[in-house]
Amino acid sequence: MNDELSEFERSVRREIDAFMKPGKAATPLPTAPAGTGKREAPVKARGPGETSADAYRTGHLVRLAVRTRKLETDTVFEHRSTSISKLEAQLEAEKAAKKAGYPIIGHVIDIKSL
Repeated sequence: MNDELSEFERSVRREIDAFMKPGKAATPLPTAPAGTGKREAPVKARGPGETSADAYRTGHLVRLAVRTRKLETDTVFEHRSTSISKLEAQLEAEKAAKKAGYPIIGHVIDIKSL
């Protein structure tokens, strides 16, 4: 039970670190031997100017089925959103599709987290 709880805490900490510092590779936190109850300090993070804009992986990739006319076959429209909310990412994608010239939004094909 205790091992499962500590593993869960480590996985949550890795996810939080990955979200807060997306350019940094996920490294597990070192732990002390079992029974001591102490952890070593994590490795110091990189400076703010050392990550590129391509390293940020926050948001969603939304794929919509869109059409320009009523009896036309569906076309796939992809939109990258920086929002962490799936609903907000979907609304942004629908607005972007209408702005791109697709007045008819059929349905959402897929929403993937980046």
